[in-house]
Amino acid sequence: MLLFYVRHGDPIYSPDSLTPLGERQAEAVAKRLALYGVDRIYSSTSNRAILTAKPTCEILKKEPTLLDFAHENHAWDDLSIERSDGKGSTWLFAEKWVRELFNDKSIRDLGDRWYEHPAFAKHDYKKGIERIYNDIDAFFSELGYEHDRYTGKYKITNVNNKRIALFAHQGFGLAFLSCLLDIPYPMFATHFDMCHTGMTVVEFAGTEGYTIPKILTLSSDSHLYREGLPTNYNNALRF
Repeated sequence: MLLFYVRHGDPIYSPDSLTPLGERQAEAVAKRLALYGVDRIYSSTSNRAILTAKPTCEILKKEPTLLDFAHENHAWDDLSIERSDGKGSTWLFAEKWVRELFNDKSIRDLGDRWYEHPAFAKHDYKKGIERIYNDIDAFFSELGYEHDRYTGKYKITNVNNKRIALFAHQGFGLAFLSCLLDIPYPMFATHFDMCHTGMTVVEFAGTEGYTIPKILTLSSDSHLYREGLPTNYNNALRF
């Protein structure tokens, strides 16, 4: 199986939608996926994710399956923190002192139990990350891949060569890939990222009834380059 994880296009967060640029990005990624072929299309229940998936659904004549657990708001509730400047909340990985702590040896030594660090004593991040991970594991189980978190392998219960596309978000996506690849969330969330409509491709190649998912490309924006669209990271850094 191949999984295509696609972040939504350039967004309007309120109301939940896409900018004109985001719509062009969605069309570009649709052309790319149409070349590859997709058997199933999934989307977060967020409107910006649904709109990003729409051109792909139209070209391939497929209806999306909506996954509410992939909605960014749920991940936000589970993995956000109060800002140091008192101006609301932000993602854990976006808060400077947390980002630095996430890479400290005290967190690295805790591994998957990073939430037990004394700095997070007043937050129940364990409940949040376990909720996210359990939903993700259930999703892959339905696709024929049962996750063994102890070994980091997936038992193949339904051998298939399907191509699956999931349109979702950055904040949720970092937790999603952390779970899928068995990389502790602090490590993944601070060392990897994804651009608007960035396509991450994950291969599930089976051997003797088990597979260890492998990223073939992370947040690729080659479809934007091909269509002559800006390749700036989140409309800022150009590279």
